[in-house]
Amino acid sequence: MTQSLVVGVDAGATSTRVAVHTLDGTRVGYARAGAGNPTAHGLAKAVAAVGAALGEALGTHDGARVAGSLAGVAGYVAEMAPGLAKVWADQGIPEEPRCMGDLQIAYAAGSPEPDGSLLLSGTGAAAARIMGFELDAVADALGWLLGDSGSGFWIGRAAAKAVVDAFDRGMPVEAIDTAGPKAADGPWPNGPEAAGAHEPAGPAVTLVSLVAGHFLGNERPATPRDVASRIVRLAQADHMRLAALSPLVSRAAEAGDPMAAGIVHEAAGRLVATLERVHVSGPVVLAGSVLTADGPIRRAVTGLLAGETVTTARDAAGAAAWLAARTLLPETEAKAQHAAFTAAP
Repeated sequence: MTQSLVVGVDAGATSTRVAVHTLDGTRVGYARAGAGNPTAHGLAKAVAAVGAALGEALGTHDGARVAGSLAGVAGYVAEMAPGLAKVWADQGIPEEPRCMGDLQIAYAAGSPEPDGSLLLSGTGAAAARIMGFELDAVADALGWLLGDSGSGFWIGRAAAKAVVDAFDRGMPVEAIDTAGPKAADGPWPNGPEAAGAHEPAGPAVTLVSLVAGHFLGNERPATPRDVASRIVRLAQADHMRLAALSPLVSRAAEAGDPMAAGIVHEAAGRLVATLERVHVSGPVVLAGSVLTADGPIRRAVTGLLAGETVTTARDAAGAAAWLAARTLLPETEAKAQHAAFTAAP
């Protein structure tokens, strides 16, 4: 068994990763490919992405050596299984992969304990209760339009709404390029002069300047109302531009902008409230770009979770490989090797 291999797949909405390990945790292959979410991108594209990453990760290794494999797939549907089975057979792997959703994999990327909870905030947001590494309950994960409270998309939309509202209330166009006035000090019913447009009164980096710059670049519409309308039209034309605002909120909050700080506080509260709907006991694993990156939102969430055992998800493809290996190893040995499997590639 020492020469056996295990394969782990992390197929998401933006990319697919495949990890190949020996049973002692040594990584012997790793590859990335395109999006692997069949719900978002279609079965053919998702299967092709997984197949491309699998072939590259295996390299010259004999597929017959693969003793177990597990695929964690965002948006997984049962119709994907036959396609994956063919890909595995084409690589000479004796058995098709076991498949599951991405939430269990994200949890396993942060803890070797079979029972606990996941709190995820990336572009979307969700909380999950995990029992025996299986999904027991889910909260939110309802998508950007009606759910995903506290997600990167939610944070970005809150920022855009706050900035658009400030301009709609008369905040001067000059606020895009100056440190003041503070957006939170509005409304500005009498125009720029009454608002003190030439009296900087805020942090050097403001949410207003970052959000407006993100949408407008060097464009400067003539009036505050024109600024608001232009941002609205651009956001409606490409709603995913809102999600890209999330790191700008963190940057502005770190600089002391009160509008950004308020959004951070509300996002953290919403995320923890979602977690509380499912969490019973065990570790809480933080996952997703919003919560794994060091910044004000992560710090606010961990502050609200004081008293809980909080860990951070690491490599999800490696975690999937670890779950595949776990069924082939004694429990104590599997736990001891968790860190090796989930280390960053």
